[in-house]
Amino acid sequence: ETRTVLAEVPVGVEPEGMGISPDAKFVVNTSETTNMAHFISTEDYQIKHNVLVDQRPRYAEYTKDGKRLFATSEIGGTVTAMDIAEDGTPTVVGKITFEVPGVQPEWLQPVGVEITSDGTRLFVALGPANRVAVIDAQTLEVIDYILVGQRVWQLKFTPDEKYLLTTNGNSNDITVIDVAKEEAIKSMQVGQQPWGVVTIE
Repeated sequence: ETRTVLAEVPVGVEPEGMGISPDAKFVVNTSETTNMAHFISTEDYQIKHNVLVDQRPRYAEYTKDGKRLFATSEIGGTVTAMDIAEDGTPTVVGKITFEVPGVQPEWLQPVGVEITSDGTRLFVALGPANRVAVIDAQTLEVIDYILVGQRVWQLKFTPDEKYLLTTNGNSNDITVIDVAKEEAIKSMQVGQQPWGVVTIE
């Protein structure tokens, strides 16, 4: 509101992704070179927890109820799942890995994440694998892979969560996924190298 800098928080090397808890009490930063997720209190702007994740973490996303957080590691090829206590303390409960027939392991590079409001489904953009992984957000089991455009980086639901939009950097398009059917239904050309997308009501 005042457009003034409230604090500067020293974190790890090459801070990249940011996630905000639903109650706005914590901000999570992923530092790519340090391979950590830093949990910063918005009350005093101090780091309260550091969680080691796999190589080159890019993005962090809370479930809508704030009880779980997912952090993607692009080069590590994994998604780290953490349960979040009432006081904001994270506990690693599992790591999601990916395997697609005919796709080299180094192409499986998770970046963007979207979670359904009911917390049942997790969608992960897998970069140069050209696929979005569909995951059971409770059991952490990979259910399916949806083929989309080339080098998919980010995802965003439409406000009604009926569709999921993916930005595909190398094919210069957006793929529309039917969330209920968990399948791609359309692609649309956009500008060069789309990276992120925002939807509004």
